[in-house]
Amino acid sequence: MNDLLKSFPAVIDIPVRWGDMDAFQHVNNTIYFRYFESVRIAYLEKIDFMSHTEIGPILASIQCKFRAPVTYPDTLSAGVRVTEVKEDQFTMYYRIISRAMKRVVVEGQGVIVSYNYVEGKKTTLPPEIKDRIQEMEHSV
Repeated sequence: MNDLLKSFPAVIDIPVRWGDMDAFQHVNNTIYFRYFESVRIAYLEKIDFMSHTEIGPILASIQCKFRAPVTYPDTLSAGVRVTEVKEDQFTMYYRIISRAMKRVVVEGQGVIVSYNYVEGKKTTLPPEIKDRIQEMEHSV
């Protein structure tokens, strides 16, 4: 199972909670976006992009492909990596693995924009953040 996430520099484990399931007896589709958020924040904390007071990340778009339904009890491993960096944004690729099923259950992609929270508009990605992303992606 580790092979499925070996190219992901940020990986977290997420226990499936009983309340994550819906009336159809599987994890509700909206919950996966929270899982993506959790691993995204772990990555952003590693590159120290969460502590900036003026310029920081903002989610511009996100998508998800569901591969298999997940039920309680299970523990998921969620990984994220950056696949593209542009002047003012970067793209993150997500993969979630079920330990019970030993397979990929969800994949997704999100675009993160560098945002100036004081001016209320997007801005150039700070060079030190680009460098830290590069370092993270080459560490695996």
